[in-house]
Amino acid sequence: MSSRSDAVELVSPPRLTDQVFSTLYDWIVQLELLPGSKISEGEIAEQFDVSRQPVRDAFYRLSQIGLLIIRPQRATIVSHIQAEAVLQARYIRTAIEVETFRIAARCMPDGTLDDLERQLEEQARVAHREARRLFHELDDKMHRTIFEAAGKGFAWALVRDNKAHMDRIRYISLESGAQRALDEHVGLVKALRAADPDLVETLMREHLGRIAVTLERVARERPELFRAT
Repeated sequence: MSSRSDAVELVSPPRLTDQVFSTLYDWIVQLELLPGSKISEGEIAEQFDVSRQPVRDAFYRLSQIGLLIIRPQRATIVSHIQAEAVLQARYIRTAIEVETFRIAARCMPDGTLDDLERQLEEQARVAHREARRLFHELDDKMHRTIFEAAGKGFAWALVRDNKAHMDRIRYISLESGAQRALDEHVGLVKALRAADPDLVETLMREHLGRIAVTLERVARERPELFRAT
């Protein structure tokens, strides 16, 4: 796929493992690598034109967050989606983000609010083009911006490391739900500008809680993604 060849060109020292990890993460989340797919250290190393060590390290990191299953003497495979893991990730993310967004509502600088509104304009352009990959990236960018404005950038790293199981469901939801996500983002930014932490909390719980409904729909419509491994 063109996105893969483009990504390979970006891999360069000194952070080979990080870039291999990031690219493979995106391929798994975007279902370019489907659950159950076999994945080989040697083939990935050849595709990225790197030694096996950074690939091995990236595989290990992906296994630690539950996206790969490494089986000694057998093929490494992309994990299937587990509903329980998705709901656990939602719990962790809600706990961290609700508190962080409440803090942001009390201290958000006008300049950051203006930046968020520009980001919403970008999201709107992408949502209307139905470009899921770009919308997903902009979604994460907006959340990360709010964490940084709240002075809790370190907590975004915790969210990022625990949201892998949600990300595949989120990405699938953007097939038809990008406009709804955008509308919810608009409401959140308005609540942040109004400096209303209670409203921000209510909107955030609704925003993140919607994943449960999406999870049920995807499990019903695409059961092969959830097959036991």
